[in-house]
Amino acid sequence: GDAPQAATLIEGLPAEVVMADAAYDADHLRQAIAAKGAIAVIPNNPSRALKHPLDKHLYAQRHLVECCFSKLKQFRRVATRFEKTARNYRAVVTLAAIVLWMR
Repeated sequence: GDAPQAATLIEGLPAEVVMADAAYDADHLRQAIAAKGAIAVIPNNPSRALKHPLDKHLYAQRHLVECCFSKLKQFRRVATRFEKTARNYRAVVTLAAIVLWMR
């Protein structure tokens, strides 16, 4: 469900590499990434006829980001997004990151 909005999300952001899971394997997104001059590190959807190469070593680094999000979501206020403003939510995420860093 997020793939149609992904091109808009990366628009205007500088990047050398854009990593995503197989749900984001769409030609229009790969073209948008290439137009930015970045490399798309997205595994191929199993139903795709034309397979694109995948840097498996680089894709494995995505696991570190996923683990970080998982640890942050252990904090109830982060997971449920109780905060009404982006500023307050960012502060809660920052506090959660500090607690994780201090452990």
